[in-house]
Amino acid sequence: MLDAADKNGFRFDAVQMPLNVMDAHFESFEARVLPALVQRNIAVLGMKSMGSGDILSSGVVEADECLRYALGLPTSVVITGIDSQRVLEQALRPGRGFKPFSDAERSALLARTLDAAQGGKHELFKTSEKYDGTAKNPHWLERAEL
Repeated sequence: MLDAADKNGFRFDAVQMPLNVMDAHFESFEARVLPALVQRNIAVLGMKSMGSGDILSSGVVEADECLRYALGLPTSVVITGIDSQRVLEQALRPGRGFKPFSDAERSALLARTLDAAQGGKHELFKTSEKYDGTAKNPHWLERAEL
């Protein structure tokens, strides 16, 4: 996508993508796209740090760890949904006095999540149509008459 944009004289100012501890193991935006964005000085908007709760359902990682992991990546912002006071407080905890994972902590977290991440089973936005609004609304792709 970035190469096609370059060839056509288009420059992205920002790119939003899922960045989370499970992504590091499966079809990884962190490994494949993030370095190119950083190199091109394009703002990175991280999302899906908890995969809409699907990553938490794995039982191998906590919300604070998910947010701390995403915040430790070279992002401009990490977007997290907030639908209650409890979730707001959960989102604020890692941000207050934020400290990135040490190399050893990061390695341990990645080792702990490796099995659960296989096949993208907790990243349903990559492996299913659960979050694909276009798949549920194919008429969006129809050409509108001008």
